Amino acid sequence: MYWRDTIPYVRETMPRVSLYATMPTLYKRPSSGIPEENINLASCLSAKCLNTITGCSKGTQMNSLQSEPALLIFSGGQDSGTCLGWALNRFDSVITVGFNYGQRHKVEMDCRRTVREKTAALEPGWGARLGEDIILNLDLFQQIGDTAMTSEMLIAMDDKGYPNTFVPGRNLMFMAAAAALAWRKGIRHIIIGVCETDYSGYPDCRDDAVKSMQVALNVGMRSNFSIHTPLMWLTKAQTWEMARFEGGEAFVELVRTETHTCYLGTRGELHPWGYGCGECPSCRLRAHGWESFASHTGIPVKGVSEA
Repeated sequence: MYWRDTIPYVRETMPRVSLYATMPTLYKRPSSGIPEENINLASCLSAKCLNTITGCSKGTQMNSLQSEPALLIFSGGQDSGTCLGWALNRFDSVITVGFNYGQRHKVEMDCRRTVREKTAALEPGWGARLGEDIILNLDLFQQIGDTAMTSEMLIAMDDKGYPNTFVPGRNLMFMAAAAALAWRKGIRHIIIGVCETDYSGYPDCRDDAVKSMQVALNVGMRSNFSIHTPLMWLTKAQTWEMARFEGGEAFVELVRTETHTCYLGTRGELHPWGYGCGECPSCRLRAHGWESFASHTGIPVKGVSEA
């Protein structure tokens, strides 16, 4: 059967739903860049919108989702750790999934259990809603080619203009594997902590990539997945602020001291912004975000200098 012959079959068997109906307002791209100083994050989040920053009035409210479960792609880093608090405030139950993909070190994976346990202990409701944790193996990336995330090579820019920490297709594979797991468990909502504001330039972190994957997964599995990206349009400073809003200063402190995002896996000295080498792109983004957050909040958070 040639591919052209499959078109009538696809048309007859697929649900008659516009592909664009699978793209909630959550993913509306801002018409222009949003300066950090012009975003009132607390006001936006106070309604517990799913649509975290862009178009709050069009967001789906918390009370319409409390009876539904969600699946969070959870690495143990700052972004997914913050998303864990966000998810626990919005869904009836949240299960987490992590991936062994042949990464350079296991430090972030080792942090996952502690972050989950301490997050669950922060609020009784969070503990009641936090479900199981699942680890899946996706160790094919080392077979495809070395990167600075899957080998000991020095971090640098590659000949395509990307940092060599970029693992081609990694987040796409994460979303596909998470969707397959969600399909098995009857879960519609998938959460991933990617963004294209303060980020390393990875193309599979971008809004367009997530929207495209959502469409492909819904067509390919005849499902109605909604992939949520709470951090998509947030700076790192605003991600720290989101943690404070979702779980208070105690949650900020947990994210600061228990999550790990350093590319090199350094976990020796506790800096004001958390553990890490302080030199890799991930540490610099995290540190810069913390500095901006700490200078604007005026609240007593551990690790902030009095100066």
